[in-house]
Amino acid sequence: MSASAESLPLRAAPAAPADEFRLDLSGWLMLIGVMLALVLEILDSSIVNVALPSMMGNLGATVDEISWVVTSYIIANVIVIPMTSWLAGRFGRRRYFVGSILLFTAASFLCGFSHTLTELVVFRVIQGVGGGALMSTSQSIMMETFPPQRQGTGQALFGMGATLGPSLGPTLGGWITNQWTWPWIFYVNVPLGIIAAILCWSHLREPKFVRKTSGVDWTGIVLLVVGVGAVQTLLERGNKLDWFESDFICFLAVAASISLVVFVWHELRIPNPVVDLRVLRHRALTVGCIYGAVMGVGLYGSVFLFPLFTQEVLRWSSWQSGIAIAPSSLATALVMPIAGRIVWRTGPAPLFAVGIAIFIPTLWFMSHWTIESGTADLFWPQISRGVALGLMFVPLSLATLRGLPPEDMLQGAGLYNLFRQTGGSMGIAVLATLVDHRSTIHHAYLSESVSLFNMATQQRLQALAGGLAARGLDPASAMDAARHALDGIISQQSAVLAFRDCYLTILLLFVLLAPLVPLLRRPATMAAPGAAAPAAH
Repeated sequence: MSASAESLPLRAAPAAPADEFRLDLSGWLMLIGVMLALVLEILDSSIVNVALPSMMGNLGATVDEISWVVTSYIIANVIVIPMTSWLAGRFGRRRYFVGSILLFTAASFLCGFSHTLTELVVFRVIQGVGGGALMSTSQSIMMETFPPQRQGTGQALFGMGATLGPSLGPTLGGWITNQWTWPWIFYVNVPLGIIAAILCWSHLREPKFVRKTSGVDWTGIVLLVVGVGAVQTLLERGNKLDWFESDFICFLAVAASISLVVFVWHELRIPNPVVDLRVLRHRALTVGCIYGAVMGVGLYGSVFLFPLFTQEVLRWSSWQSGIAIAPSSLATALVMPIAGRIVWRTGPAPLFAVGIAIFIPTLWFMSHWTIESGTADLFWPQISRGVALGLMFVPLSLATLRGLPPEDMLQGAGLYNLFRQTGGSMGIAVLATLVDHRSTIHHAYLSESVSLFNMATQQRLQALAGGLAARGLDPASAMDAARHALDGIISQQSAVLAFRDCYLTILLLFVLLAPLVPLLRRPATMAAPGAAAPAAH
């Protein structure tokens, strides 16, 4: 295919009004390929979690060692995301995007074929490098494909993949692991990745507005790898190593601080940086990145807390927990297309405000879950969470990226997704620490009220010991078991209070940033209903 043919638009009349916009067969096949690649990449960031116990037994790894299977992928992924624009300019967007899909697919096969933990971690790094291009590039392709009045539809399609992945990953991973074995969570990527690569190579066109890069900013690349890698490792490992009580975590914090400060200074002073931070001069992008980080906390944090609560407090199985979170994912999938159709008429801010207005009381109800909560008590807050995220994601993406010049689109998408991903990692790290620490604190406070000198405590112990003795235990063993049972009750109640604190923390974060909602202004390209659609590339 000639270079001139590759630059042709996907549809015959790119200047047609939005109500006359139609994607041809080639356009739909391209979108299917792009969405398939996006879903595969995001699923792989969470699908592995439920298979870790099986991997531990098969590979002879400890809990601490096996966690690198997750950490290595995320670190490699986050490092590549901000470099996507530079790499696309150097190799051509279509070649880079398809090459990344093939690299991701090949690494997936090798992950499933791994026989040692070292092999698996190395191949997960390669898989993360391949997957790093897929999210930002997919979002910029959606922006280019749809005209301004249909941007909501494009971002709804992207958002469905971006938000469903974290929710469905554990459920799908658990099902695959139970039905077959853990390597199949990687093998299933192979045929789907090949299909995505073929569709994108055949139907994706090279855009006119990709910055061509000359030279290699090796200094920027090294600083980016060290800085972002150190931050992500710190977030992933901090809670396990007791944060700054660990010399390793202290070293990572110093390395990240120095590297990132020097990186920003370096990138702003050279003409061809690996990450063009100058795009943050666009206020919409800056505000969107801030809210993207908060959205990451809300999305990944609430998904992280739910299975922990249901399994540790309510004693549900991982399969029950995965099924219970599915309604939230379905609600998001149903709401996003609706939000995509009405956002152009309402503007981003009102729709986003409605999402926040739903999400805040939802978090309040979640903070009141107890050990007595049943499926019905958890169902409706999960539905509300899915609706709220669906209403927030589409207008935020549009307000952040739609007003950017075409040449800044891919770089802006990279930074936006970097902030959202990093916000999610930071939220999970902080919430994991908060659950542990607040559980300990609440356990201490509750224990003070459960004294052996308290008449109510003595009566409770006697009742427990009597029940255990009736089952055949001798009096001494029954009393000892009763004390352990009472401590278990205290621990369970402490965990409930700790999860309450976590949900209220997310709630407070959204309340504090609510005043920024008016800054999510309608992009100029969304201002006029009769505006002509720009060409898709």
